[in-house]
Amino acid sequence: MPEAAVSISSLSYSHSPGAPAALSNLSLELPKGSRTLLVGANGSGKTTLLSILAGKRMIHDGKVLIFGKDVFRNTPEGITFLGTEWAMNPVVRSDIVVSVFLDSVGGYRHKERRDKLLDILDVDLDWHMHAISDGERRRVQLTMGLMAPWDVLLLDEVTVDLDVLVRDELLTFLAEESVQRGATILYATHIFDGLNHFPTHVAHLRDGQFVLHPSPWPFPQDLVDKQTSAALTNSGSSLHALALAWLKEDREVRRQAEQSGRLAKTRGARLVCVGTAQFTASFHFQY
Repeated sequence: MPEAAVSISSLSYSHSPGAPAALSNLSLELPKGSRTLLVGANGSGKTTLLSILAGKRMIHDGKVLIFGKDVFRNTPEGITFLGTEWAMNPVVRSDIVVSVFLDSVGGYRHKERRDKLLDILDVDLDWHMHAISDGERRRVQLTMGLMAPWDVLLLDEVTVDLDVLVRDELLTFLAEESVQRGATILYATHIFDGLNHFPTHVAHLRDGQFVLHPSPWPFPQDLVDKQTSAALTNSGSSLHALALAWLKEDREVRRQAEQSGRLAKTRGARLVCVGTAQFTASFHFQY
């Protein structure tokens, strides 16, 4: 068996005492060099899971190990987490030149990798951080985060504002890192076009639990149910079609839970009480 890079057992987590569980009894084991795609609706627990793996949230139930080390008490080196919130930080929106910014975070120590990423991500060293677009700022973030060699990379929706060409070349670079250096990647995204050949494993997360644990991709026939099998057959084994089928199923499960009263709140249009009268939400907002 390949060496396990990431190992989680019996992990449960709530954002505050008494709050519903954001993650519930999760377990997984990912081999070194794997590239795992996390599929799930908004609020399914993907960001929480990646944050815990990055050591950003303290847990009380379960174990989270990377290369056999506890990510909180004996944090291993070589873990990189890249999420969307970085671009909103006022510091990275200040009037600073990209070349100066990258050198300030150690770019001069990783010149060869930095220059390769500058070409892949099409970054101009003379850009001023306060005067560039969100997509360009994202490219700078990726250059900064990837220029030092990493062993485990945690990506949370970080490619959302890249154009198709840059995203494709970035994914090619990440796959090469995985194959050549044995680096391990967990990638949460809602953009599935062009991803068919990227992951080695795919997982389905719903309400903080695995509907499907990280499983080798492409799936063997005996692993998928009839609905998933039909989606894959009709689309030529497309990850986009698979994710669409899963997310539709997730929404239906949630709506059934709302109708049965197992969820306290419902989404979508509903009646709003104002005094003794009832109005539709749209009428109430007009009022």
